[in-house]
Amino acid sequence: PGTTWETVIKGKWTQIATKTDGTLWSWGYGFYGRLGHNNQTQYSSPTQIPGTNWATTDGKITTGNVSSGAIKTDGTLWVWGYNAYGQLGQNETTTRSSPVQVPGTTWRTISNAYGFMATKTDGTLWMWGRNQYGQLGHNNTAHYSSPVQVPGTTWSEGNDKTRRHSLAVKTDGTLWAWGDNLYGQLGQNNETKYSSPTQIPGTTWSTRYNSIVADHAENQSLAIKSDGTLWVWGNGRLGLNQGNATKKSSPTQIPGTTWHRIGDHGQGALAIQRA
Repeated sequence: PGTTWETVIKGKWTQIATKTDGTLWSWGYGFYGRLGHNNQTQYSSPTQIPGTNWATTDGKITTGNVSSGAIKTDGTLWVWGYNAYGQLGQNETTTRSSPVQVPGTTWRTISNAYGFMATKTDGTLWMWGRNQYGQLGHNNTAHYSSPVQVPGTTWSEGNDKTRRHSLAVKTDGTLWAWGDNLYGQLGQNNETKYSSPTQIPGTTWSTRYNSIVADHAENQSLAIKSDGTLWVWGNGRLGLNQGNATKKSSPTQIPGTTWHRIGDHGQGALAIQRA
């Protein structure tokens, strides 16, 4: 219901969306309080989260397996849900069913699964939460309950964090990956885990939002280049008409040159081409 929806993010168990008036809405399974309604109730219709100045552009809202987050127009970042690994960035591990503010006022984009990845307006990249595969990029496998900066100051808006591995692109068009690599999903032509950002070959990857996906459901990665080509690597279910037979540890092109946006819907990936 409604006619003024602006942005919607679909998680495995929940949905979160903004309207053009700056209101924020969620629905689905409410366990761990990840719907932000100060309870753990399941909602089958959109229900408003308190506040009216939520940002409505791409990259400002996220919902993962157990927690959610959103950025306001003043650049503040708010998170809620499960917090056993400190993924709410509060320097503690208490689960919250209502939005709580993460320190800072210049947050730009946000994504999450069992941890969070966020950029600031100065081009810095920050990660926190669960880190058993080194997916937070801090050169270790320790969990973090507060935001910690990933080296570098030229990270773009187009970044994606999942349960096991992460992808991020810099403003110069370079693409970087880290975390679990059991299926070659880091694109390094091997199956070695990396706990720090490692560059994937090439310098023409798109920096536009929704141009990369780290798909934890299929243990694969997808990315679009600036020429509109779409590339995949990792697990065998890659959209290459090869079934489950072949893993790819280096980027492999999917046919077509007009790819525009891609997204992870929890059990695979979707892509849109330009008309």
